[in-house]
Amino acid sequence: MQIIIRATDHQYPILANKLINGNNSIVRYESTNEAIPFGDIYIDACFEEEGPCFSTVQNRIVLVNAVCTPSEMLPKNFVRFNGWDGFLSQPTLEIAGNEEAVIKAKELLTAVGITTIVSADELGLIGPRVVSMIINEAYFALAENVSTKEEINTAMKLGTNYPYGPFEWCELIGFKRVSTLLQSLAKTNERYSLAPAFQNN
Repeated sequence: MQIIIRATDHQYPILANKLINGNNSIVRYESTNEAIPFGDIYIDACFEEEGPCFSTVQNRIVLVNAVCTPSEMLPKNFVRFNGWDGFLSQPTLEIAGNEEAVIKAKELLTAVGITTIVSADELGLIGPRVVSMIINEAYFALAENVSTKEEINTAMKLGTNYPYGPFEWCELIGFKRVSTLLQSLAKTNERYSLAPAFQNN
């Protein structure tokens, strides 16, 4: 299986490690002026930060790290995945998109050794939406002097067995990504409105 990947220096070894399985051939694509090589699967982990690079690929599945981009803005062969830091290294990969493309993507990813979870095709998927809300609630708690950042992080890790506390998650994922998702979600549901302390961060 020929897999073409565009990823940062941080993302690439995580993805490559997931794909070391049997006869998989992994090609790192640097998005230069070179022609896009032929592949069975294309994975673009930089999609939302750097823009599309596989938009000319047709009749092949293209997986894009597109937590905040709705599927209706993407070609039909594109499948969204959650490639946020802290999630990409987990054993399963959360994907969403139009049903036909998702079915094909799931088959291909299973063949190359990646376990997938198919979520509803909504903005933020499941994991990022939940964690972003937890981060937002932590900022509400901080502003109300419930506790310190360090104590809230510790309580979350010990109380729920999360790998990171909410402020650690925010630092790992990136403040801009979390705030962009929350603001996008808040346009249709005010419960996602940013905590004042988050806005003033």
